[in-house]
Amino acid sequence: MDVAARVVITWIATWVALVALLLCPLLLPDQWQYYVYSPASVGLWMLSMLGGPVVACAVNWRWIRQGVWRAGAGGSGWASRR
Repeated sequence: MDVAARVVITWIATWVALVALLLCPLLLPDQWQYYVYSPASVGLWMLSMLGGPVVACAVNWRWIRQGVWRAGAGGSGWASRR
């Protein structure tokens, strides 16, 4: 898989998770939704839509560049020393 494809997968997965987190409070009673969906929380959610994928790409950079997922899959770490 190409590096650009992994970046797109990470970006879309982050957005899906953030949209799911935005929709979760719909399960709460109606009187709570005013506090959950306050202008401040929606503004922070909008900022996380912009900054979240960048952080997710930085955290998963090894997988994006090399296709290796975390330490155990690449031959380094505690899993390979057993």
